This record gives sequence, structure tokens and C-alpha cells, in this order.
Amino acid sequence: MKKKYDCEIDCANCAAEVQDAISKINGVQSAKVNFMMQKFTLEAEDERFDEILKEAIRIGKTIEPDFKVMGV
Repeated sequence: MKKKYDCEIDCANCAAEVQDAISKINGVQSAKVNFMMQKFTLEAEDERFDEILKEAIRIGKTIEPDFKVMGV
């Protein structure tokens, strides 16, 4: 499953770090955090998507405390 979300992130370097960390989660097929567009795209296993999304947000907030994903 692949979903796009609006997000808030404060810097391009943080976006790259968050993207790299989320990409390493077991079950993630791809992850993109676009600082300029303030978009977060996650592609992950259908059956675990919600669980993976929660983990991705948790990891994102660990790296960048102001990281927010809208519509979750």
C-alpha cells in the first residue's frame, strides 16, 4: 500500500535523516520526506501498514521533535 500525507518538518537535513531512518523499518518498501513540498509518502506492506505508519511517525519525532504527519 502507498499513501501520501501532508507533513510538517523544519529543515531539509532533518527530512533526509527521517527518510533514511523510516526506510530501514522492516516492511517499508519506500519512504520519502519532501521538505520543500512538506509531503510524506510511505509505501509498506498492506497488512502491517497502520503499525508501520505509527512506527515511522515515532521515529520521525525522535529525530525531529516538530515532525508532524497530518490526516493520521
